[in-house]
Amino acid sequence: MILLTTFNARFTHASLGLRCVMANLGPLREQAGIVEFDLETRPEEAVERLLLARPRIVGCGVHVWNTDPTTRMARLLKRLRPEVILVLGGPETGHGLDDHPLGELADHLIVGEGELAFRELAAAILAGTPPTEKKIIAKPPDLRQIALPYAEYTDADLAHRQIYVEASRGCAWQCVFCLSALDAKVRRFPLPALLAGLERLHARGARRFKFVDRIFNTHREQAALILDFFLDPARAGAFLHFEMIPDLLPEAIRQRLAAFPPGAVQLELGVQSFDPVVLNAIRRRQDPDRAAANLSWLRNATRVHLHTDLIVGLPGESLAGFAAGFDRLVALAPHEIQVGILKRLAGTPLTAMEAAHGYLFNPDPPYELLANDRIDFFTMRRMKRFARYWDLIGNSGRFASTLALAFRDGSPFAVFLLLSDRLFAIAGETHAIALPRLFSLVGECLTGQEGIEAALEADRRRAERSVRPARATPPRQQRALGSFSSC
Repeated sequence: MILLTTFNARFTHASLGLRCVMANLGPLREQAGIVEFDLETRPEEAVERLLLARPRIVGCGVHVWNTDPTTRMARLLKRLRPEVILVLGGPETGHGLDDHPLGELADHLIVGEGELAFRELAAAILAGTPPTEKKIIAKPPDLRQIALPYAEYTDADLAHRQIYVEASRGCAWQCVFCLSALDAKVRRFPLPALLAGLERLHARGARRFKFVDRIFNTHREQAALILDFFLDPARAGAFLHFEMIPDLLPEAIRQRLAAFPPGAVQLELGVQSFDPVVLNAIRRRQDPDRAAANLSWLRNATRVHLHTDLIVGLPGESLAGFAAGFDRLVALAPHEIQVGILKRLAGTPLTAMEAAHGYLFNPDPPYELLANDRIDFFTMRRMKRFARYWDLIGNSGRFASTLALAFRDGSPFAVFLLLSDRLFAIAGETHAIALPRLFSLVGECLTGQEGIEAALEADRRRAERSVRPARATPPRQQRALGSFSSC
C-alpha cells in the first residue's frame, strides 16, 4: 500500500500536489491512496490513521507551515513501524531539510516536481531494488506527458473544499525572497487538455477554481482564453482566483475582467513595495506607477475583488519607506491589503544577502524576519501586531466607516500603528478577540475623535446585519511548489 499524505493549513484545502502524484502513478495507482490532515490534527491521530492502512510507503508533502507537525508524525511513525519507507517531497525538501530532524527521519527526499520521480522510486522500492541515494533530484517533467490531477478530486472535495488548478509552472520573475526564483522557465499545460479538465470539474459541480500559477497574466493569449471559458453563460456562478502582477494589464485582459459580475473573480496582486530602489534590490521588474494606475482602474472599472500584498523588511526599505507604500496603497482602496513579514526560505537568493542587510531570521518555521539594519526587533514585533490587527480590522471590511474617519486627516499607517499599539496595551493579545469586544476595544483606543462613536455604531449595526462572505485563503500558502505540495 502506498499512502500520500500531508498536513494542509486548513480542512477546506485539498492538496493539488498529492493529486498530481496520484494521477501519475500508472499501474501503482490501484494500490495507492490519499490521506490528508490539517494543522488541528494531532500527530498521534495522523499516525493511527496511516498505520490502519498498513502502508509500505508513505509519501509526505512538507511545507513551511507544516514542518513541525510532520516531524512529530514522522518520529512516531518510525518509532512504531521503522520498516515503513518514508519519502518526503515539497518545497522544504530542496534546502530546508538538509540539517533538520525531519530530513534525518526520511528514507528518501524528492527535490523538484515529483510526479514521475515518485512513481519510479515507489516501483523500485516495491520491487526490492530501492536506490542507494537518499536525495533524488527530479527533472521537471514535460507537462504534455503527465496526467492532469483533476479526476482525483472526490465528490466530497468538490462539495466541501477549495479546488486548486494550474495552467502553468515556473515564474519569469526572480524575486529574491521567493522559491519561484529557482524556477525561471515558465512551462504551460496544453490548453485543450486543461480546459477539458476544467469542464469536467464544472460538470461535477465544482464552482470555486483557484489557479496556483505564479503569475497568471504573463501569457496574455492563454489568460484571455481561460477567462473566455469562464465567461461562457453555461458556467455562470463560478468563482475564480488568480495571482497577477499589477503592472501588466493588457487591453484583452481588461475587457474580460470588466465583463465578470460581482463576486466572480478575486485577484491577488503582489505589490510588495512601491519604491523602485527596493524593487530593484529584490529583482522584481515592476513599474510602481503603472501598477498603481492599474489598481485604480481595476477598483473603479471592474467588480473584481482585489487582494494586494506588501512585505515588511525588504532589502533597503525602512519603516518610513514601508509606511509611504502602505499609505499609497490605502489610497487606491483595494479590498484587502495583506501585510506580510519577510521570510527566509532556504535556497532562495535572499539567503546570500543576509550579511549585507543585517538580517536576523527566526530559525523556526515560518522563518520570519526578527530584525535587520533598518528595523530593530522591537519595531518588528510592533509590525507583526500591526499586520494581525489590520487583518482583523482593515481587511475584515467591518470597520469601513471608522477607518475612513480615522484616516481622514493623517497618515493611515501612522494612525493604525498607534491604534495597534494601544490595542495591544489594553488587550494584551492579538488572537481570540470576539467581535463585540473588538468593537469596544477600537472605540476605547479612538475615543475623543469627533464623530468616531457614530461611525463605530454604524459599522457595528452593519456587522450585525450581515455575515461576511468567506474570504479566499492567500495562495502564496497554497501552491503546488514541487512534489507533494500541500495546497
